Amino acid sequence: MIEEILPNIYRIEVPLPANPLKSVNSYLLTSETRNLVIDTAFNQPECLEVLSQAYEEMQIDLDKTDFFSSHLHADHQGLIATFARPGAKTYMGKVDALRVEDQSGWKKMLKYASMSGFSREALQSAVKNHPGHKHGPERSVEWDHVGEGDIITIGDYTLKCLETPGHTWGHICLYEPHQKIVFSGDHILGDITPNIQVWSLDDDPLKSYMESLTKIAALDVKLVLPGHRSLIHDCRKRVDELMTHHLHRCNEVLDILKSGSQHAVQTASRMTWDIKAESWDHFPLMQQWFATGEALAHLRFLENKGFVSQEISSDDVLLYSLVTGQGILHSMN
Repeated sequence: MIEEILPNIYRIEVPLPANPLKSVNSYLLTSETRNLVIDTAFNQPECLEVLSQAYEEMQIDLDKTDFFSSHLHADHQGLIATFARPGAKTYMGKVDALRVEDQSGWKKMLKYASMSGFSREALQSAVKNHPGHKHGPERSVEWDHVGEGDIITIGDYTLKCLETPGHTWGHICLYEPHQKIVFSGDHILGDITPNIQVWSLDDDPLKSYMESLTKIAALDVKLVLPGHRSLIHDCRKRVDELMTHHLHRCNEVLDILKSGSQHAVQTASRMTWDIKAESWDHFPLMQQWFATGEALAHLRFLENKGFVSQEISSDDVLLYSLVTGQGILHSMN
């Protein structure tokens, strides 16, 4: 489906087969000299077919088309390597681009997942079925790094890069101040909440995410163009809803820990999730993976706030406990 949002700005909804996200929004900005594609989709035949047909219908000259990925996840950059022609600009936030180029992150993630309660068998299956492995780009991309304040101009549109870490380390939103629109990637979504997860001992992505939400809420925004699902017409209201969601999540975790020390998988298994399954054991493994990563992000946030403590068990599993005397969390600030 191709939808014209504003003059020379089009949304192409690309289905994501057998994925709970359902689809990704790929945006196309056209001009007489250069075009810009903001996010593609997984490197899957079904995604390739939809985008190829859209470019053909729109008569897009790929030799005059550049590409921007809001962040490193494969559902946003998996087909850039396929479509980008020699000489094309391929933009990504510097922090995320460097992580794409350095594949050692997978090994670190798996070690931390093991310390969080996943079995060896589950980890082997998780790597095999992770969409970043299965549907990543067909070849490496030489990324054009962008950061805070960088400008990308396409026709009458001036897009300002805003660093918005949280969903990933180097997530970038694009702000067009004249039209007051934000291409938000996975930073702000309307129908679902962005997945905020951590798989290391030193990151606090939920804290970063709260700061990034505040940053976008301070802008004059009439329309948010997200990476998935429907467009957002009240940015500040949605930011407030997302902050409230994570406040409730944090207090849910605190309530769960009242029964005693737990590792992250145990904590995630007791949290409420919008997944149609009889129990945690019936969750698809990748949904257990993403849920545990999100539980870890909230545990880390609460640990840094002084509400939760962490210790390593004799079998090298991280256990989390309530700090005596702490009550409920009243604010995400």
